[in-house]
Amino acid sequence: MSRTRVTGAEAMETAYGFSTVTGREEKQARVNDVFHRVAERYDLMNDLMSGGLHRVWKNAMVAWLSPPHRAGWNFIDVAGGTGDVAFRITEASRRRASGTVLDINASMLGVGAERAVKRGLDENLVFVEGNAEELKLPDAGFDAYTIAFGIRNVPRIDAALAEAYRVLKPGGRFMCLEFSEVDMPILDKIYEQWSFKVIPRIGETVARDRESYEYLVESIRRFPNQANFASAIRAAGFERVSYRNLSGGIAAIHSGWKL
Repeated sequence: MSRTRVTGAEAMETAYGFSTVTGREEKQARVNDVFHRVAERYDLMNDLMSGGLHRVWKNAMVAWLSPPHRAGWNFIDVAGGTGDVAFRITEASRRRASGTVLDINASMLGVGAERAVKRGLDENLVFVEGNAEELKLPDAGFDAYTIAFGIRNVPRIDAALAEAYRVLKPGGRFMCLEFSEVDMPILDKIYEQWSFKVIPRIGETVARDRESYEYLVESIRRFPNQANFASAIRAAGFERVSYRNLSGGIAAIHSGWKL
């Protein structure tokens, strides 16, 4: 099994970690099973995989998005079932924004909906089960589209990007936070050891689920690097595409505009 990154987003359709599956239906089913198993421990999972830095990275994405403090501005957060990013965006707008949290996994959505009620954000947010590749939503309906640590699990990334473009209003913004390719010597070796030696063991000990954590680590390594993913975003029609590396490239925020 190769540990090398795929070149383009299209190669992710049949990549399930380091394994190759027969098609996108099999990949989607296997990914769904992973997230059903980890739904209640999703934030813990991100803490383990990022050393807690995912919270800082999400804050950085929301700060770059800079939601306006006005009513009527709306966003969609895809693959955001637990609400972690949507809560941050809503709070950054001083609770004036409205959002749709979409996820293909009902278990994740259930966790997010419960948390929204506890935070008093259930009037700002709606939770919808749906597929990033085929959004059952009207054209040009959102001011912003966000997705954090989710797009690498979508079999047809090009389809998801096309749907993001379609549902955004003219002038709308696409933002994606995703684990990426480390570009700092020494750090890349340390991160390699942490990812493949430590995280699966922690997953087995803490979450009693080594297999899910092995897949998630492998899926990070297989995902296209920053430049190749930026090219896929441009190919979907977005302009002014750029990205910012976080923590030496362990993660990256990608931005694009529908102009």
